[in-house]
Amino acid sequence: MVKIGDIVTGTITGIQPYGVFVQIDNHTQGLIHVSEIKAGFVKAIDELFSINQQVTVQIIDIDAYSGKISLSIRTLNHPAKIQPKTWKRYFTNKNRHIGFASLNRAMPEWIKEDLVYLNRLAETEKGSSTHD
Repeated sequence: MVKIGDIVTGTITGIQPYGVFVQIDNHTQGLIHVSEIKAGFVKAIDELFSINQQVTVQIIDIDAYSGKISLSIRTLNHPAKIQPKTWKRYFTNKNRHIGFASLNRAMPEWIKEDLVYLNRLAETEKGSSTHD
């Protein structure tokens, strides 16, 4: 069983404009996306690779639902820490149980500011209409 971060050798089974398909073992195939071939622009993938060529790649992602495996050669040339995919955590207030409390506290001040603005606007319009 392969896992994220593993470095494996496989055989190229297909070349497309968007990437290279690599057979890792009898049951496992992955894709080297064009962006993971090398740093910078890749003009023609078929000039870099050929069918049945052996390549060493690093597994950078395994989709939990589809089982698709993403491979990279670029990470071997420019090593970076590949972390196993985890669920992204976004900041929310859901565990703080504050609901609309902050809006409720700010609302009276906002209403007051709006009333002051509207009164000034009304006075300005009254003043300009008496001079017409």
